[in-house]
Formats: sequence, structure tokens, C-alpha cells
Amino acid sequence: MKTKIFKVQGKFMMGRGLKHFTKELKAVSEDDIREKIYSEFGSKHRIGRSKIFIEDIKEISLDEAQDPIIKALSNG
Repeated sequence: MKTKIFKVQGKFMMGRGLKHFTKELKAVSEDDIREKIYSEFGSKHRIGRSKIFIEDIKEISLDEAQDPIIKALSNG
């Protein structure tokens, strides 16, 4: 299975307010991306899944990617 680059946008509850986020990740499918987002926010910020709101997931090309780590991993 070939991995793809996805751009994820959404919000999460931090204290009493919502914070916006945009992340670029590599995965095989959108379902894998959702699990990675939930896992990352849960482990780094101690936020439950019900407080993470994924608004958009779209596949992007390597040229559209902004994250230098994603670019480096994709070129290798």
C-alpha cells in the first residue's frame, strides 16, 4: 500500500475555547489519518476524542506540502 499526504484542518477544545489546527500527515487512508490525529492530540495535549473536531481532510501532492519533515520523508 502506498502512503499519501493529507492536509487536516479542524478545531479542538483547549480550556474553554476552541483552537484551530492544520496538520500535514502521511497515511494510507483517511481513516488512518483520523486515528493519528486523535492519538496525537490525546497523547500530547490530553484531549479526549469528543473534544477534537476534524473539519476537512484532503489529499495533497508533494508540491503542495509545507511541512519540511513530510517533504523529506516523501523524497527518500
